[in-house]
Amino acid sequence: MTTQTNRRIVLASRPVGEPTAANFRLETAPIPVPSAGQVLLRTLYLSLDPYMRGRMSDAKSYAEPVAIGAVMVGATVCRVVSSQHPDFAEGELVLAQSGWQDYALSDGAGLFRLGQLDQPSLALGVLGMPGFTGYTGLMDIGQPKAGETVVVAAASGAVGSVVGQVAKLQGCRVVGIAGGAEKCRYVVEVLGFDACIDHHAADMPAQLAAACPTGIDVYFENVGGAVFDAVLPLLNTKARIPLCGLISQYNATELPDGKDRLSLLMTQILKLRIRMQGFIIFNDYGPRYPEFFQTMSGLLAESKIKFREDRVQGLEAAPAAFIGLLKGKNFGKLVVQLAD
Repeated sequence: MTTQTNRRIVLASRPVGEPTAANFRLETAPIPVPSAGQVLLRTLYLSLDPYMRGRMSDAKSYAEPVAIGAVMVGATVCRVVSSQHPDFAEGELVLAQSGWQDYALSDGAGLFRLGQLDQPSLALGVLGMPGFTGYTGLMDIGQPKAGETVVVAAASGAVGSVVGQVAKLQGCRVVGIAGGAEKCRYVVEVLGFDACIDHHAADMPAQLAAACPTGIDVYFENVGGAVFDAVLPLLNTKARIPLCGLISQYNATELPDGKDRLSLLMTQILKLRIRMQGFIIFNDYGPRYPEFFQTMSGLLAESKIKFREDRVQGLEAAPAAFIGLLKGKNFGKLVVQLAD
């Protein structure tokens, strides 16, 4: 082990607008050695998620930004390769937050045992933060009822795919919005949504209106921008909007051109008594993760939930894959495989 090194990707500079390869730097360092009460983790899979763009900025937010020169943050599936902690044994699989690196030390805080999970990478997607976000945001804030119409943005993605499938299990009519014909076909033919609208279509607002003839009761928002503009006129009285992200705006450096529509939004919220609530999944619902993990594991075992992974190989591929993620180039949950 003394001859091996730990590769890690650190934040080299803060992006202005879209991140570039120059914002990241691959470094090497000695593999750390655990002391009493610590475990050494070997990263097997790294999750890439849109929220990471916000952590690259030093603007005030719900979490501290990544410091210049620090390892990029991220959820990981790891194997315990060495342990001096009484609660963790060598060989165990755990869900961690060890970031973009091959190895990391942990004192055990925040580690979640995965047991004998057949496909460990699922702990980063349908069984991880994205699935937890979609399931809990829909059920707790969206509160879908049988017969209602639920619309889901980024419907083929890790969050949206869970939202739509769980809404179908609740007896709802589900309409997805996704980027491109291939993704839309997948959403309808594989995930079982009732319809899916391509947000690249010039007549997207009209297509969405036609797919929602009785209006929209729940809109799960993680995109914003033109998609929300098309949704807003279709919202029904007492519609609910769980808001977990705004990926269309993450690279913005200024407000969009055009008329200020804030007063229209506020008027609609007032007149229709719309509930629009933002949430940060682990900040707001963290203690409920084990309950979610058990519930979603059961749905997967019964083949009631389908999923898709977009897997890339090697830590060095992470920056380009992440940049592509923010442009919608991934198809399914984006995961980097670092080791077997």
